Amino acid sequence: MRITCPYCGERDFQEFTYLGADIERPDPNAPDAENAFFDYVYMRENPAGPFAELWYHSGGCRSWLRVRRDTRTHEISSTALAKASEQGGGA
Repeated sequence: MRITCPYCGERDFQEFTYLGADIERPDPNAPDAENAFFDYVYMRENPAGPFAELWYHSGGCRSWLRVRRDTRTHEISSTALAKASEQGGGA
């Protein structure tokens, strides 16, 4: 599998560290924080098809990327810097 880093170009996936699903971390100050964190850690979906993920370019520029990947075929449809995605861009 090849991942295109916005800074380094196309690279082998072994240069990257997989974080997982691109989901929002629960608010630790919320009244149901204990249940929310349990669900966040243990009750993850395992979809077949397009999926938004976070990857860290540990063997390169050390940037966080948002990657949109099909979990059935591993085809990557988009990559973007995670920080840029927070500002209106996106995978």
